[in-house]
Amino acid sequence: MTTQPRGLDIGRPASLIAALPAVLGFVPEHSLAVVTVDNAGPGAELGAVMRVDLSAGLAENTDHLAEVVGAGGPEGAIAVIIDEFGSECEACGTDHLELADALARSLAEEGVDLFAVLVVDRVAAGGRWFCADGCGANGVVDDPEASPLAAAAVLDGRRLYRRRADLQEIIAVTDSDRSERLAQTIAGHARFEPTAAQVRETAHLAMVVAARLADGTEPADAELVRLARGLSDPRVRDILYALAVGAAAADAEALWAMMARVLPEPARPDVLVLLAFSAYARGDGPLAGIALEAALQLDPRHRMAAMLDSALQSGMRPEQIRGMALSGYRTAERLGVRLPPRLAFGQRAG
Repeated sequence: MTTQPRGLDIGRPASLIAALPAVLGFVPEHSLAVVTVDNAGPGAELGAVMRVDLSAGLAENTDHLAEVVGAGGPEGAIAVIIDEFGSECEACGTDHLELADALARSLAEEGVDLFAVLVVDRVAAGGRWFCADGCGANGVVDDPEASPLAAAAVLDGRRLYRRRADLQEIIAVTDSDRSERLAQTIAGHARFEPTAAQVRETAHLAMVVAARLADGTEPADAELVRLARGLSDPRVRDILYALAVGAAAADAEALWAMMARVLPEPARPDVLVLLAFSAYARGDGPLAGIALEAALQLDPRHRMAAMLDSALQSGMRPEQIRGMALSGYRTAERLGVRLPPRLAFGQRAG
């Protein structure tokens, strides 16, 4: 789920569909997107957007999606089915109507009205949309790159991706040989309980390595091993979460993404959650969701990952998440770690 600034004219299907890439962070394909709506009527406002892959059994499994939609207490929702063969496949019309009916029933059980179900062949300028129930309404999609939300995303420093797979590449392991080498080194060290001094050293190392990476210098294996081992301590993680709201947030996020691509599986969940928290705190729900999905696949019991995933799915806004970083500043102060100054919400880190 992702949330976006209010005020989009969702009464125009062409505009609503064109806004999906800016909201999701990528151009959806073969998907079902559900947009929650508040203040139904002329002043309707965009709430949150959820997306799932279209699949043969989706119509029989809409209850969980409806629960997620209903958790935010919206007045209603609009569904968009993205199916490149939708307008040319006679049998698809029946499938779309079946999915629309199933989703409407599931949402009704959560107290949410399904205002409309639209089908579109592609989310691009010139794409064709129409009503799933054959109401006769149809039209041409606006240019997604000209969407007000696309402009807002660019101003916020968010990158928009052509495909979801492009977004997943941010965290995909890119050097399996190095990952295996790091795994052997990490496994060769006995688990330890770091002292306060070692916690300070690890936090300082993370900031130094992040700054060097921003200047184009990759971390050495020994540094990655020290950081990976340090992340096993909750005090270290608490302090490093705080970097997401400080002046070095962009450098830290780049380091977490780089580490996610090279660390072996036992060490990846913690760094993936650091990346997710950083992305979530600056309003990049799509990247946060991708990172959390990967973290929970590796460690379904990861508490912070589960908590952030629940917050993201319930539509909790970034400014609320940023407050969680304050505990990291308190931990840093208690242990004598000097962190970069906090930035006001909406202020971009360099």
